[in-house]
Amino acid sequence: MDVNVWMEFLKQNWLVILISLIVLFAVLNLVKTLVKWLIAAVIVAALLIYSGISMEQISTMVTNVRDEAVDVVRTEALNMMVKEAKDAKYESGGDGTYTVSSSNIEVKGQSGSDKVEVWFRGVRVGEWSITEAVGDYIQSAKNRSAVQ
Repeated sequence: MDVNVWMEFLKQNWLVILISLIVLFAVLNLVKTLVKWLIAAVIVAALLIYSGISMEQISTMVTNVRDEAVDVVRTEALNMMVKEAKDAKYESGGDGTYTVSSSNIEVKGQSGSDKVEVWFRGVRVGEWSITEAVGDYIQSAKNRSAVQ
């Protein structure tokens, strides 16, 4: 995106933007429910559409931000697995299922499967393949439970 285009847009539409911002802040201060966020989203979307940004560009940007956020959470969860592997607890479900948990990570899987469900700080972050880090986390907990 070209900065000069944005500067020209701001120069030409400063009054519309100012009025929109005033309405947006008034809505956010007066309405205390989910409705305020819906109204705020509509105002922001109207400004973006008015500015000439296409829905395809918005969709691409949202997808990129989502993918980056998922990558960050995945990396953080993997790092946490490495740190918490020595404290992880292994629990067998008796039917071939197992759960490995530590203070921030919980992994649930089926014996023989190469996929596990992963929760990070209580939030499900998806179904992952058992990579080296995930496998080490599970194996460390399994070894600790066998020793105890």
